[in-house]
Amino acid sequence: MAIKLTSKQQAQLAFLERLPPKFGRVKAVVDQMGGGSQDETLVRGMIRHLDEIKAGSSQLSMNALAEAASAMASIARRGGGQQVKVRGLVDAMASVKINYDKAMTKAQTEVPDQPGEGT
Repeated sequence: MAIKLTSKQQAQLAFLERLPPKFGRVKAVVDQMGGGSQDETLVRGMIRHLDEIKAGSSQLSMNALAEAASAMASIARRGGGQQVKVRGLVDAMASVKINYDKAMTKAQTEVPDQPGEGT
C-alpha cells in the first residue's frame, strides 16, 4: 500500500531532497575556514545558501530548520576570531542537520485520515 502524503508534505519533501548538496558545500567552506584558507567569496556563497534554506523552510512551515539555518548564517556574518567563528559554525551545522532529519521524518510520515472525510 502506498503512503499517502498531503500536498504540503510533498512540497516539503521535494525541498528537503535538494538540500544535501548544499549541506556538502557549506561543510566544505567551514572546513576551509578551519584550515586557515578562507576566501571571502566562498563565505558569502555559503551565507547565500543558508539564506535560501531559511527562506524555503519558512515558506513550507519548517520553522526549526529555518531558525537553525538563520542562526548559522548569523554566525558566518559576524566578526571576531576565526577559530571561534569556525567552532560556532560546526556546532550550528550539527543543529541544522538534526533539524533537517526531523523535518525529513515529519514530511515522510503519513497523516492519518481525519474523521468525517470521504471514504
